[in-house]
Amino acid sequence: MEVAVNLILLFFAYSLMGWCIEVTLKFIQYHRFINRGFFTGPICPIYGTGAVLITIVVGGLRPAEYAYGTTFVISFLLCGAVEYLTSYYMEKRFHARWWDYSQKPMNLHGRVWIGNLILFGLAGVAIIHLINPFLYRLFDRIPLQIREIAACIFLGLFAVDYAGTHFILKLVKSGVEHSQADDTEAIRQEIRLLLTDRNIFYRRFANAYPEVVFRTERINQRIAEMREETERIRKEAEHRLAERHEQLRGAIQPASGIKNDIIEHQNQLIDLLYDEKKATKEMKELKHRIDRDRERLEAHSLAQGIMKKMNQSDKKGEA
Repeated sequence: MEVAVNLILLFFAYSLMGWCIEVTLKFIQYHRFINRGFFTGPICPIYGTGAVLITIVVGGLRPAEYAYGTTFVISFLLCGAVEYLTSYYMEKRFHARWWDYSQKPMNLHGRVWIGNLILFGLAGVAIIHLINPFLYRLFDRIPLQIREIAACIFLGLFAVDYAGTHFILKLVKSGVEHSQADDTEAIRQEIRLLLTDRNIFYRRFANAYPEVVFRTERINQRIAEMREETERIRKEAEHRLAERHEQLRGAIQPASGIKNDIIEHQNQLIDLLYDEKKATKEMKELKHRIDRDRERLEAHSLAQGIMKKMNQSDKKGEA
């Protein structure tokens, strides 16, 4: 029982810390206070969930393994999975992506990226080796009964806050689904107007996520069409470039090369059309003369090649 109570208190402690981090970062970015998170209260449950999972998993490994490196890897993977799955669920549930790392390097579907994962790993080390020992010592000074009462109060407030958040998100989902806009900025403006006309709790949610990206079926279809059009334009450009390259290659080819190509093509045409059984005497004589001239041309080309190599050898010898 005490273990469960302590984990509940840890969840709310780290959720509060996460909220403070989010508010601080957004204050630096927008120079004003923004009550971050889906909940009205000062809490970001995704932080608390990650911290509790790290505590449970790493705690289950002790005393066999308690190294900093192990803690880092576990935190890296666990928190990354929590962030990815939360993003996936929220997008499927409410047709909106509440954070997007698509422009960041080494991201996975825009839901997580390497920078945050490294920070998660470092935060996990701090949680297990620095913060948790302090919090557990603090918990030990508080009677178990008081901790139980505090945990129950926090859970009650959390449930009430969740119920209110659920209604707000249902309104957001309804607004997105009924929107006729075909781009996320237009939908964002519609949702902001919809929430602003309501009470302070709805307006808070509109301000909490100024960069939310909405993804309706209409937008997804438009994105797919844009990708198809981009691919079509790319292939057409490659085809035109290949044609232009062929034209340029023919324009700069030496006359002797063009002459050789013509002769080769004529030879191929003669070979295709000439039939020894059906050929007349004149045709056979003409074919014989063509073959003889072809041999003379090949011998001449071979002699020129040999002479060229001999001249090159003589020049090297003189040098």
